[in-house]
Amino acid sequence: MYPYGLIGNCQISALVSKAGSIDWLCLPRPDSDPVFGYLLDPDGGHFSINAAGKGDASSRQYYIENTNILTTDISTSETDSFRITDFCPRFVQHGRMFRPMMVCRIVEPLTGSPNIKVTCKPVAGWSKEPVRPVRGNSHLRFEFSNDSLSLATNMPLTYLSEETAFPLKEKLYFVLSWSAAIEEDLQQMTERFLAQTEDYWRTWVKHCSIPSLFQKETIRSALVLKLHCYEDTGAILAALTTSLPEEVGAQRNWDYRYCWLRDAYFVLSAFHNLGHFEEMDGYLKFLLGIAQKHKESHERLAPVYSLSQDLPVPETIRSLWRGYNGQSPVRTNNQAAEHIQNDVYGELALTLAPIYLDDRFVHLRDKVHEDMLSNLARLCERSISTPDAGLWEVRNGWQEHSFTNLMSWAGLERTVRIQNREYLKNLSLDTIKARDRAFAAIQKATNSGSIRNGPNDTSFDAALALASVLRLPEEKLCRETIRDIQKNLALSAERPNSSFFYRYVRNDDFGKPASAFVICSFWVAQGLARLGCREEAQRFLEDAAGAANHVGLFSEHFLPATRTQLGNFPQAYSHVGLINSAFAVSPPWSEVL
Repeated sequence: MYPYGLIGNCQISALVSKAGSIDWLCLPRPDSDPVFGYLLDPDGGHFSINAAGKGDASSRQYYIENTNILTTDISTSETDSFRITDFCPRFVQHGRMFRPMMVCRIVEPLTGSPNIKVTCKPVAGWSKEPVRPVRGNSHLRFEFSNDSLSLATNMPLTYLSEETAFPLKEKLYFVLSWSAAIEEDLQQMTERFLAQTEDYWRTWVKHCSIPSLFQKETIRSALVLKLHCYEDTGAILAALTTSLPEEVGAQRNWDYRYCWLRDAYFVLSAFHNLGHFEEMDGYLKFLLGIAQKHKESHERLAPVYSLSQDLPVPETIRSLWRGYNGQSPVRTNNQAAEHIQNDVYGELALTLAPIYLDDRFVHLRDKVHEDMLSNLARLCERSISTPDAGLWEVRNGWQEHSFTNLMSWAGLERTVRIQNREYLKNLSLDTIKARDRAFAAIQKATNSGSIRNGPNDTSFDAALALASVLRLPEEKLCRETIRDIQKNLALSAERPNSSFFYRYVRNDDFGKPASAFVICSFWVAQGLARLGCREEAQRFLEDAAGAANHVGLFSEHFLPATRTQLGNFPQAYSHVGLINSAFAVSPPWSEVL
């Protein structure tokens, strides 16, 4: 399991190890170059607070309940222990959300007199060059080519500069800030920020709707998802890391620090279940900015965009970096931005559909969103039976995919319903005819009673478990599709009656996948619940929830036999799956309270 917890504030994010080291932090935003990149290379920089006593230290890492504040308790002996509290400030100040590019660390002795050593070694991004500190009165400043990083502390700077071990006798405060100096009392400011941040997260959670089952797992996943929202532009990141390997030695290492339009739909569906809608407002502004770049044209949208609405290309291999546990390559940017992935139009139509089907969004019903939805409907129609790279971003051998046809059907079906409510009056497309044509394309790919990957490909695709979730009208077809996925894609060789699934088992650009794709388990559970198999779905969900690490974070891939997390981490997709399936399998609160 990945030995990390996540902290952040919707502006920056960082991974903190169980040993008390910040091993991943990119500044000034999550898709920037790393300042601390030990995660991908021992020489990649870190900010560690380590036990310096003799013998092995043990640790326990956990979140302050219902917050994104991370606590790491480290014991250096039977009598000596200390605590590290890590957080990124986030709270309302002067009527605005305060989310500085800042990491706060509080270190306090718990028992005895533990010896600790503090090391702060940032690097200058992908060059991996160490950045030397300039010593101030009560801080160290690290100069970068375009900005500076400041570390303010009440720790003796001599010990910090020389990485000298010393006994911890009192609370120490560390505030790491980008492009800003700390001018007020460090202790008072940090304690105030901690209290206000704790209050913010607990209030946010209090306003979440949650299912009657899997409550703690849902709350943690909701908090993780929130940190994947880059509030400045409204983009929603697929993950907060790059190049964590999906398989050992397979070179399936990708940069996921971008906004996949498809993923954003699934994330927003989870927030809709949670009763939080501000993320939708932000994402619509992001989407509108992208649409304006395609103004007055029917140019296809790219599958993925950077946080500033640009294409994250060219994909680049950072050869100086060794990779996680020595597993290269380390990549930045993502060539998927150049793909044609036609399922994205259906997913975007589903994203906009609540505006016209849910009266809570009446304020968003305007010509801009109508025009956007109308264009998406046309693109859905145009995509039916058209070869593309598909959901799984196959780089070679594009073909017609049933999942793309399913999403085109779903987008057009919602458009028909919206038209029935007297919207989209200027849309000239015959949406009923287009919807039925998409449905016929899905049926054309049916083999032995279940939907296969395409009309010319009888292999199985775990994403088609979503057919029942999307309310494809033939229940028997949806049921048989899920049953065939269970039979043919489960990791049964490693684990009898496995609740974990390959996304597919056909050859792609790198051979056959060798690990489970975590969200597939949740898709199957959600699909089963939709078909009335709630008890079976609950069992699947209970099993799949075990793929989380010690603080409840999911990766993209998982090997259940060895309990190994793989792929980028934490993965928004996986946490979305848990949330949506938890709502699907849970009885209503009226049956519980």
